[in-house]
Amino acid sequence: MTRAREDRPVIVACTDGPLLVRGPVTLVSADGEEIEQSRRTVALCRCGVSTIKPFCDGTHKLIHFKTSPQLEE
Repeated sequence: MTRAREDRPVIVACTDGPLLVRGPVTLVSADGEEIEQSRRTVALCRCGVSTIKPFCDGTHKLIHFKTSPQLEE
């Protein structure tokens, strides 16, 4: 992997699950406060039910959260 790729964040939308964010990013709350991260890859909640928002806690599985299929262009 080239150095340029390692310096860019990558976001992957997991089917029926969280957004995986890999790489150098700074997460900021709605109040403008920086959110501490302990890992280079984080899973962000998309279902809205996680108890540790903005991070995913796996609750999407319990509530059977479903994402819409991506439309082809």
